[in-house]
Amino acid sequence: LNNAAIAAQVLRGKYAKVAVLDTDMHHGQGIQEIFYDRDDVLYVSIHGDPTNFYPVVAGFDDETGTAAGTGFNLNLPMAHGASEADFFACMDQAAAALRDFAPDVLVLSLGFDIYENDPQSKVAVSHEGFHLLGQRIKALGLPCVVVQEGGYDIATLDENATRFFTGLTA
Repeated sequence: LNNAAIAAQVLRGKYAKVAVLDTDMHHGQGIQEIFYDRDDVLYVSIHGDPTNFYPVVAGFDDETGTAAGTGFNLNLPMAHGASEADFFACMDQAAAALRDFAPDVLVLSLGFDIYENDPQSKVAVSHEGFHLLGQRIKALGLPCVVVQEGGYDIATLDENATRFFTGLTA
């Protein structure tokens, strides 16, 4: 089961247009496949470069959708060693795509494995970066469902989650 896809599909029953923003370090191959040929759900993923990072078979920037879904899938892979500034540059691109799509609601697949000290991370988002991410999501002005995804530095999950939700709700 894919919790973000289930949330998006349930929300589609109430809203005409749903967007899914995935910030997990790993590309969401399953959710991409589920909505790849649809124009009512925009999928945007910021993740590690799939050339040499799981899932290896999906998440490339030329995967934009098919049939009616062409242009409704946006992959923003980051090079290994990407900085927090690189992550937020991708967030700027994601926000622009979300504004263009004008969804009624957002599903956020929030990966805590983008944290700079996470053993799975290939990027460097700081504790403060999670607060900023929350602020950026809030600035979109959309109702938002948050689904927790990866995060393997167990000792920092509570701090990063607190900082994110503080930014989102402040």
